[in-house]
Amino acid sequence: MMTRGSRKNKVGLVLSNKMDKGIVVSVERVVRHALYGKFFKKTSKFMAHDEKNECEVGDKVSIMETRPLSKRKRWRLVEIIEKAK
Repeated sequence: MMTRGSRKNKVGLVLSNKMDKGIVVSVERVVRHALYGKFFKKTSKFMAHDEKNECEVGDKVSIMETRPLSKRKRWRLVEIIEKAK
């Protein structure tokens, strides 16, 4: 059961920063196949709010769930963990 006020956090890579104050973050997770038991990777894309336009493509970032900011943006940038090389 989720407690009131707790928000989801995810870590992923920035795929796009072409929007003004917006980024697209790719989050990878490992899933086990229900029947065969094999593990495989699944990716999800999230649009996140980047207030200062500081992210670059390839950055490793942490995002947090927030109120709806636009039609598809429901996440916001918390911190840049690692800058792209």
